[in-house]
Amino acid sequence: MAGSPQYIRNLNENLIMDALIASGTMSRADISRQTGLSKPTVSSAIEHLIERNLVLETGRADNAQGRKATLIRFNEKVYYVCGVDIGATKIRVAISDLNGEMLDFRTYPMLADPRGDRAGMEILDTLRSHMDELLTENQLNWEQVQCIGFGIPGVVSPDSGNINRIVAPLEGLEEALSLESLSGVFPCEVILENDVNLAALGEYRKGAAVESNLFVFFSIGTGTGAGIMVNGQLLRGMGGLTGELAEMLLEEDRRLEDVLSVEGLMELAKRHLDANLLEEQDSGTEYLRKHLTPERLFEAARSGEARAVRILKQYCQMIASALRHICVVLAPHLVVLGGGIGGNGDVLLPFLGQIVSDQFPTKPELACSELGERAVVTGAVQVALQQTMLNLQQKALE
Repeated sequence: MAGSPQYIRNLNENLIMDALIASGTMSRADISRQTGLSKPTVSSAIEHLIERNLVLETGRADNAQGRKATLIRFNEKVYYVCGVDIGATKIRVAISDLNGEMLDFRTYPMLADPRGDRAGMEILDTLRSHMDELLTENQLNWEQVQCIGFGIPGVVSPDSGNINRIVAPLEGLEEALSLESLSGVFPCEVILENDVNLAALGEYRKGAAVESNLFVFFSIGTGTGAGIMVNGQLLRGMGGLTGELAEMLLEEDRRLEDVLSVEGLMELAKRHLDANLLEEQDSGTEYLRKHLTPERLFEAARSGEARAVRILKQYCQMIASALRHICVVLAPHLVVLGGGIGGNGDVLLPFLGQIVSDQFPTKPELACSELGERAVVTGAVQVALQQTMLNLQQKALE
């Protein structure tokens, strides 16, 4: 009951936990000075936290004089959290301690046929198998895992946890990947979120956007989307639709995702290369056209091949058309590019930077994702960690 001695004690314990997480190893006297709690109150609370295995005694302080103080620290390994990135072509999984330190990260292929008749059951079995393997090889069990955050390339309803507008290669898996389905498979709390939102959170916490109070994470790959963060909070909007840039219309009323996705980039490149072959028979152009992939196109541009450079310059003009609309409305301080295509910042950013400098009324800083393929799982770990710490605090107050 609020105001009871038990409730007050639990509040004190949460205050001490917060201090230890923020400051690291501390003595009881340090904790008393920082929290304003009396030394007897601190000592009593510490003993109870040690019983719960939430804090540990780690030895003696290096005092210059007098009795050496015993040092206390938060036990970041009392529980663990996991993050899962369910992508169109790959599944990425990670496990972290309660300090947010990623202990293991692995990448697996997506199902060979994610639209098959049994794909729903197969994807759930596959996800559980990957997570079981991750825990076993790190000598952990499910009793030690408090929460899993899942990132999905689709719109997640904040109210129901249902999925819609999922990326085309995963169409048909909406029900299997819903919050209800995932919660029935995993023996811990589950959080489901849009993957680009999680990537934005990951970059904010541990990547290119640390301390940025207004930034856009623009993901370009199999699909397209944006995660927008203001003062450390994700914007979700009506039905979780904030940042669904796929439906933005560019020139000739073409959907942004149709133009900028991997498929759109390959169509643009083929048109250029076909036109070049009509003008002159060139073995280099013919080879690139025959073996065209995004990776080869970017590598050709890095090598200075004029054909590839021209293609990607035009592609950047289309990226800039989308960014201009975003920047006029939001005026972000920073735009971070990510995803399978957007992650090629060494090629794209010089072109985009020039366009922004010459043409944009508001000129944000441009950066490439620092987390790369770990961006989504990093964000997924962060939401799982936030929920776990909140649960621990609330449990103490019950």
